Amino acid sequence: MGHVLEALLAHARVRAATMSASAGPRPARASLREAIAGKAQLSVIAEWKRASPSEGTLSVDHDFAAQLRAYAKGGAAAISVLTEDSRFGGSLHDLRAAALAVDVPLLMKDFVVAQTQVEAAAQLGASAVLLIARALDDHQLRDLAAACRGLGLDALVECHDEAELARALRLDEVLIGVNNRDLDTLVIDRARAERLLPRVPADRVVVAESGYTTSSAARALVGLADAVLIGTALMRSGDPAAFIADVQR
Repeated sequence: MGHVLEALLAHARVRAATMSASAGPRPARASLREAIAGKAQLSVIAEWKRASPSEGTLSVDHDFAAQLRAYAKGGAAAISVLTEDSRFGGSLHDLRAAALAVDVPLLMKDFVVAQTQVEAAAQLGASAVLLIARALDDHQLRDLAAACRGLGLDALVECHDEAELARALRLDEVLIGVNNRDLDTLVIDRARAERLLPRVPADRVVVAESGYTTSSAARALVGLADAVLIGTALMRSGDPAAFIADVQR
């Protein structure tokens, strides 16, 4: 495990130890699985992120609510919200604000290491939570996926190689994510998805992540993935709604 991922996980453990879910019923939210399932038409999960370790600051000139509404207007099936603060500039406040701004399903994207983070996601309006296979052992992965299920959330288990994919596929109820970015080196290689996506059974819901900077690159996933997660390209686009619509034309 590289030093960037190790640092992010260490910080996540500190945050999780001081985190507590708010009391009260979970807000109603549409299912991520139901919103994106189906490989005949590629769905888009549009991502909001303020920064990233590899790209630096991304959101200086962006109006948060306006950007998310543009995503929905363009036809995004769901929106991913980065809530990690140390390298991505996010927060749980962004997740709460997103739930107020749009009605589409929300994915809380973070470095999740504890059930308290899953509970917070549910209370703030998330439909799903990202679980990174490389960051969790089998016991942690199973328990956190079960915590998601118990709270009515989908778990999207992110994989980077064949061994991680095999671990994720043993969990029948989870969505599968294939990330082209190596979290140890931060290098993106879209050949990773080309290699791993055909190994996912056709009946499993699968999301391709990272490196889709043009609509034509994303459209190459039709028939292989149910959805593509696009972040940096949309944050840098002058017309994110048009970009999303073009992916799905």
